[in-house]
Amino acid sequence: IEHWVRIPVEIELAHEFRYRDPILTPRTLVVAISQSGETMDTLMALRHAREQGSKVLAICNTQGASIPRESDAVLYTHAGPEVAVASTKAFVAQITAAYLLGLYLAQVKGAMFRDEIHQVLDSLKDMPRKIQWVLDTQPKTIQAAAERMVNANSFLFLGRHVGYPVALEGALKLKEIAYVHSEAYPAGELKHGPISLIEEETLVVALATVEKLFDKTMANVREVKARGAHVLGVTTEDFAGEIEKYVDRSLIVPKTHPLLQPSLTVIPLQAFAYYIALARGCDVDMPRNLAKSVTVE
Repeated sequence: IEHWVRIPVEIELAHEFRYRDPILTPRTLVVAISQSGETMDTLMALRHAREQGSKVLAICNTQGASIPRESDAVLYTHAGPEVAVASTKAFVAQITAAYLLGLYLAQVKGAMFRDEIHQVLDSLKDMPRKIQWVLDTQPKTIQAAAERMVNANSFLFLGRHVGYPVALEGALKLKEIAYVHSEAYPAGELKHGPISLIEEETLVVALATVEKLFDKTMANVREVKARGAHVLGVTTEDFAGEIEKYVDRSLIVPKTHPLLQPSLTVIPLQAFAYYIALARGCDVDMPRNLAKSVTVE
Protein backbone atom coordinates (compact mmCIF):
# COMPACT_ATOMS: atom_id res chain seq x y z
CA ILE A 1 0.00 0.00 0.00
CA GLU A 2 2.84 2.39 0.75
CA HIS A 3 4.45 1.63 -2.61
CA TRP A 4 1.29 1.72 -4.71
CA VAL A 5 -0.79 4.35 -2.87
CA ARG A 6 1.97 6.50 -1.32
CA ILE A 7 0.37 6.78 2.11
CA PRO A 8 2.06 5.67 5.37
CA VAL A 9 1.28 2.18 6.66
CA GLU A 10 2.13 0.68 10.04
CA ILE A 11 2.15 -3.04 10.81
CA GLU A 12 0.84 -3.80 14.31
CA LEU A 13 0.77 -6.78 16.62
CA ALA A 14 -2.90 -6.91 17.61
CA HIS A 15 -2.18 -7.81 21.24
CA GLU A 16 0.07 -4.74 21.66
CA PHE A 17 -2.10 -2.33 19.69
CA ARG A 18 -4.35 -0.71 22.28
CA TYR A 19 -1.70 -0.76 25.02
CA ARG A 20 0.70 1.14 22.78
CA ASP A 21 -1.81 4.01 22.68
CA PRO A 22 -1.58 4.40 18.89
CA ILE A 23 -2.45 7.63 17.11
CA LEU A 24 -5.89 6.99 15.60
CA THR A 25 -8.18 9.47 13.88
CA PRO A 26 -11.35 9.31 11.77
CA ARG A 27 -8.98 9.41 8.75
CA THR A 28 -7.19 6.23 9.85
CA LEU A 29 -8.14 2.90 8.28
CA VAL A 30 -7.42 -0.12 10.48
CA VAL A 31 -7.25 -3.45 8.65
CA ALA A 32 -7.96 -6.41 10.94
CA ILE A 33 -6.71 -9.73 9.53
CA SER A 34 -8.00 -13.01 10.98
CA GLN A 35 -8.64 -16.44 9.46
CA SER A 36 -11.24 -17.42 12.05
CA GLY A 37 -12.71 -14.01 12.72
CA GLU A 38 -12.70 -14.83 16.45
CA THR A 39 -9.09 -14.00 17.36
CA MET A 40 -9.52 -12.18 20.67
CA ASP A 41 -6.53 -9.82 20.50
CA THR A 42 -7.53 -8.70 17.00
CA LEU A 43 -11.13 -8.24 18.11
CA MET A 44 -10.08 -6.05 21.05
CA ALA A 45 -7.78 -4.03 18.78
CA LEU A 46 -10.57 -3.29 16.30
CA ARG A 47 -12.92 -2.30 19.14
CA HIS A 48 -10.29 0.14 20.39
CA ALA A 49 -9.88 1.56 16.87
CA ARG A 50 -13.61 2.08 16.47
CA GLU A 51 -13.82 3.77 19.89
CA GLN A 52 -11.24 6.26 18.58
CA GLY A 53 -13.40 6.95 15.53
CA SER A 54 -11.35 5.02 12.99
CA LYS A 55 -12.85 2.87 10.27
CA VAL A 56 -12.10 -0.86 10.38
CA LEU A 57 -11.87 -3.20 7.41
CA ALA A 58 -11.75 -6.92 8.20
CA ILE A 59 -9.94 -9.48 6.03
CA CYS A 60 -11.43 -12.78 7.14
CA ASN A 61 -12.10 -16.32 5.96
CA THR A 62 -15.10 -17.16 8.16
CA GLN A 63 -18.43 -15.59 7.27
CA GLY A 64 -20.49 -14.14 10.10
CA ALA A 65 -17.68 -14.30 12.67
CA SER A 66 -17.24 -11.64 15.37
CA ILE A 67 -14.51 -9.61 13.65
CA PRO A 68 -16.35 -9.08 10.34
CA ARG A 69 -19.61 -8.41 12.22
CA GLU A 70 -18.01 -5.65 14.29
CA SER A 71 -16.07 -4.07 11.41
CA ASP A 72 -17.27 -1.32 9.09
CA ALA A 73 -16.57 -3.49 6.04
CA VAL A 74 -15.16 -6.92 5.26
CA LEU A 75 -13.19 -8.63 2.53
CA TYR A 76 -13.91 -12.36 2.73
CA THR A 77 -11.07 -14.50 1.42
CA HIS A 78 -13.33 -17.50 0.51
CA ALA A 79 -10.45 -19.93 1.02
CA GLY A 80 -12.76 -22.67 2.26
CA PRO A 81 -12.50 -24.34 5.69
CA GLU A 82 -8.97 -24.17 7.05
CA VAL A 83 -8.82 -27.61 8.67
CA ALA A 84 -5.17 -27.65 9.72
CA VAL A 85 -4.21 -25.63 12.80
CA ALA A 86 -1.21 -24.08 11.02
CA SER A 87 -2.86 -21.91 8.36
CA THR A 88 -1.42 -22.27 4.87
CA LYS A 89 -3.99 -21.51 2.18
CA ALA A 90 -5.56 -18.86 4.44
CA PHE A 91 -2.20 -17.10 4.61
CA VAL A 92 -1.90 -16.94 0.81
CA ALA A 93 -5.54 -15.81 0.49
CA GLN A 94 -5.02 -13.02 3.03
CA ILE A 95 -2.00 -11.72 1.12
CA THR A 96 -4.11 -11.72 -2.06
CA ALA A 97 -6.88 -9.76 -0.35
CA ALA A 98 -4.32 -7.22 0.84
CA TYR A 99 -3.01 -6.85 -2.74
CA LEU A 100 -6.53 -6.18 -3.99
CA LEU A 101 -7.08 -3.61 -1.26
CA GLY A 102 -3.84 -1.84 -2.22
CA LEU A 103 -4.77 -1.82 -5.92
CA TYR A 104 -8.26 -0.51 -5.18
CA LEU A 105 -6.89 2.33 -3.04
CA ALA A 106 -4.34 3.15 -5.76
CA GLN A 107 -7.16 3.29 -8.30
CA VAL A 108 -9.36 5.52 -6.12
CA LYS A 109 -6.51 7.92 -5.33
CA GLY A 110 -5.15 7.90 -8.88
CA ALA A 111 -1.75 6.78 -7.62
CA MET A 112 -1.23 4.20 -10.39
CA PHE A 113 -1.96 4.22 -14.10
CA ARG A 114 -4.84 2.03 -15.20
CA ASP A 115 -2.60 -0.23 -17.28
CA GLU A 116 -0.25 -0.69 -14.29
CA ILE A 117 -3.18 -1.88 -12.18
CA HIS A 118 -4.30 -4.27 -14.92
CA GLN A 119 -0.78 -5.68 -15.24
CA VAL A 120 -0.69 -6.48 -11.52
CA LEU A 121 -4.20 -7.97 -11.69
CA ASP A 122 -3.15 -10.14 -14.61
CA SER A 123 -0.18 -11.36 -12.56
CA LEU A 124 -2.54 -12.18 -9.69
CA LYS A 125 -4.87 -14.10 -12.00
CA ASP A 126 -1.88 -16.13 -13.20
CA MET A 127 -0.85 -16.99 -9.64
CA PRO A 128 -2.79 -20.32 -9.34
CA ARG A 129 -0.98 -21.66 -12.43
CA LYS A 130 2.40 -20.66 -11.02
CA ILE A 131 1.64 -22.11 -7.59
CA GLN A 132 0.63 -25.34 -9.31
CA TRP A 133 3.98 -25.32 -11.12
CA VAL A 134 5.76 -25.20 -7.76
CA LEU A 135 3.61 -28.05 -6.44
CA ASP A 136 4.25 -30.12 -9.58
CA THR A 137 8.01 -29.59 -9.95
CA GLN A 138 9.53 -28.92 -6.52
CA PRO A 139 8.26 -31.53 -3.99
CA LYS A 140 11.05 -34.07 -4.60
CA THR A 141 13.69 -31.37 -4.20
CA ILE A 142 11.95 -30.01 -1.10
CA GLN A 143 11.62 -33.49 0.40
CA ALA A 144 15.30 -34.27 -0.27
CA ALA A 145 16.31 -31.00 1.43
CA ALA A 146 14.04 -31.79 4.38
CA GLU A 147 15.53 -35.26 4.78
CA ARG A 148 19.03 -33.79 4.73
CA MET A 149 18.08 -31.32 7.47
CA VAL A 150 15.61 -33.37 9.52
CA ASN A 151 17.87 -33.77 12.56
CA ALA A 152 18.69 -30.09 12.88
CA ASN A 153 18.02 -28.40 16.21
CA SER A 154 17.89 -24.87 14.85
CA PHE A 155 17.29 -22.97 11.60
CA LEU A 156 18.07 -19.42 10.56
CA PHE A 157 15.88 -17.86 7.84
CA LEU A 158 17.16 -14.77 6.00
CA GLY A 159 15.30 -12.48 3.62
CA ARG A 160 15.35 -8.94 2.30
CA HIS A 161 12.51 -6.61 1.28
CA VAL A 162 9.39 -8.77 0.64
CA GLY A 163 11.54 -11.81 1.41
CA TYR A 164 11.74 -10.97 5.11
CA PRO A 165 8.05 -11.49 6.01
CA VAL A 166 8.14 -14.72 3.99
CA ALA A 167 11.16 -15.79 6.05
CA LEU A 168 9.08 -15.11 9.16
CA GLU A 169 6.31 -17.37 7.86
CA GLY A 170 8.79 -20.11 6.96
CA ALA A 171 10.32 -20.01 10.44
CA LEU A 172 6.88 -19.98 12.06
CA LYS A 173 5.73 -23.06 10.16
CA LEU A 174 8.80 -25.03 11.28
CA LYS A 175 8.10 -24.04 14.89
CA GLU A 176 4.41 -24.89 14.65
CA ILE A 177 4.38 -28.28 12.98
CA ALA A 178 7.91 -29.69 13.26
CA TYR A 179 8.78 -28.36 16.74
CA VAL A 180 12.15 -27.09 15.51
CA HIS A 181 13.68 -23.89 16.85
CA SER A 182 13.78 -21.45 13.93
CA GLU A 183 14.32 -17.72 13.69
CA ALA A 184 13.93 -15.26 10.83
CA TYR A 185 15.99 -12.10 10.37
CA PRO A 186 16.25 -9.40 7.74
CA ALA A 187 19.42 -10.47 5.92
CA GLY A 188 20.92 -7.02 6.46
CA GLU A 189 20.78 -7.67 10.22
CA LEU A 190 23.08 -10.69 9.93
CA LYS A 191 26.32 -8.91 10.86
CA HIS A 192 24.59 -6.94 13.62
CA GLY A 193 24.39 -10.04 15.81
CA PRO A 194 22.84 -13.23 14.40
CA ILE A 195 26.05 -14.22 12.60
CA SER A 196 27.47 -15.17 16.01
CA LEU A 197 25.09 -18.15 15.96
CA ILE A 198 26.67 -19.59 12.82
CA GLU A 199 28.91 -22.61 13.23
CA GLU A 200 29.65 -25.86 11.38
CA GLU A 201 26.48 -27.37 9.90
CA THR A 202 24.19 -24.54 11.04
CA LEU A 203 21.19 -24.66 8.70
CA VAL A 204 20.33 -21.43 6.92
CA VAL A 205 17.43 -20.80 4.53
CA ALA A 206 18.15 -17.76 2.32
CA LEU A 207 15.41 -16.12 0.25
CA ALA A 208 16.70 -14.27 -2.80
CA THR A 209 13.82 -13.30 -5.07
CA VAL A 210 14.26 -9.52 -5.24
CA GLU A 211 16.41 -8.87 -8.30
CA LYS A 212 17.99 -5.63 -7.13
CA LEU A 213 18.95 -7.24 -3.80
CA PHE A 214 20.14 -10.63 -5.09
CA ASP A 215 23.85 -9.78 -4.89
CA LYS A 216 23.49 -8.40 -1.36
CA THR A 217 21.72 -11.57 -0.24
CA MET A 218 24.41 -13.73 -1.81
CA ALA A 219 26.99 -11.70 0.12
CA ASN A 220 25.16 -12.79 3.30
CA VAL A 221 25.19 -16.38 2.04
CA ARG A 222 28.96 -16.21 1.50
CA GLU A 223 29.37 -14.96 5.07
CA VAL A 224 27.50 -17.90 6.61
CA LYS A 225 29.07 -20.44 4.22
CA ALA A 226 32.52 -19.25 5.25
CA ARG A 227 31.60 -20.19 8.80
CA GLY A 228 30.45 -23.69 7.88
CA ALA A 229 26.70 -23.22 7.42
CA HIS A 230 24.65 -25.49 5.14
CA VAL A 231 22.47 -23.20 3.01
CA LEU A 232 19.15 -23.82 1.30
CA GLY A 233 18.43 -21.05 -1.20
CA VAL A 234 15.04 -20.01 -2.55
CA THR A 235 14.96 -17.95 -5.74
CA THR A 236 13.19 -17.38 -9.03
CA GLU A 237 13.72 -19.16 -12.35
CA ASP A 238 15.92 -16.42 -13.77
CA PHE A 239 18.44 -16.79 -10.91
CA ALA A 240 18.31 -20.60 -10.70
CA GLY A 241 21.72 -21.05 -12.31
CA GLU A 242 23.33 -18.17 -10.44
CA ILE A 243 22.26 -19.18 -6.93
CA GLU A 244 23.78 -22.66 -7.29
CA LYS A 245 27.22 -21.04 -7.18
CA TYR A 246 26.58 -20.02 -3.57
CA VAL A 247 24.20 -22.47 -1.86
CA ASP A 248 24.20 -26.20 -1.12
CA ARG A 249 20.64 -26.75 -2.35
CA SER A 250 18.10 -24.55 -4.03
CA LEU A 251 14.32 -24.34 -4.45
CA ILE A 252 12.93 -22.55 -7.49
CA VAL A 253 9.71 -20.58 -7.95
CA PRO A 254 8.41 -18.80 -11.05
CA LYS A 255 9.03 -15.10 -11.48
CA THR A 256 6.16 -12.66 -11.04
CA HIS A 257 5.64 -8.99 -10.16
CA PRO A 258 8.24 -8.22 -7.43
CA LEU A 259 5.65 -7.28 -4.79
CA LEU A 260 3.59 -10.40 -5.53
CA GLN A 261 6.54 -12.76 -5.13
CA PRO A 262 5.66 -13.76 -1.52
CA SER A 263 2.56 -15.60 -2.77
CA LEU A 264 4.89 -18.01 -4.59
CA THR A 265 7.93 -18.01 -2.32
CA VAL A 266 5.95 -19.09 0.72
CA ILE A 267 4.72 -22.31 -0.93
CA PRO A 268 8.04 -24.23 -0.88
CA LEU A 269 8.71 -23.03 2.68
CA GLN A 270 5.35 -24.35 3.88
CA ALA A 271 6.05 -27.63 2.06
CA PHE A 272 9.55 -27.74 3.57
CA ALA A 273 8.10 -27.53 7.09
CA TYR A 274 5.54 -30.19 6.14
CA TYR A 275 8.17 -32.69 4.99
CA ILE A 276 10.38 -32.09 8.02
CA ALA A 277 7.37 -32.59 10.31
CA LEU A 278 6.47 -35.84 8.55
CA ALA A 279 10.04 -37.11 8.81
CA ARG A 280 10.07 -36.30 12.53
CA GLY A 281 6.78 -38.14 13.07
CA CYS A 282 4.77 -35.03 13.95
CA ASP A 283 1.04 -34.53 13.41
CA VAL A 284 1.03 -31.80 10.77
CA ASP A 285 -2.72 -31.11 11.14
CA MET A 286 -2.93 -30.99 14.94
CA PRO A 287 0.41 -29.76 16.34
CA ARG A 288 0.83 -29.90 20.09
CA ASN A 289 -0.10 -26.97 22.35
CA LEU A 290 -1.81 -25.00 19.54
CA ALA A 291 -5.46 -24.11 19.00
CA LYS A 292 -7.21 -23.20 15.77
CA SER A 293 -8.30 -19.84 17.12
CA VAL A 294 -6.72 -17.86 19.96
CA THR A 295 -9.68 -16.79 22.06
CA VAL A 296 -7.75 -15.11 24.89
CA GLU A 297 -5.87 -11.83 24.70
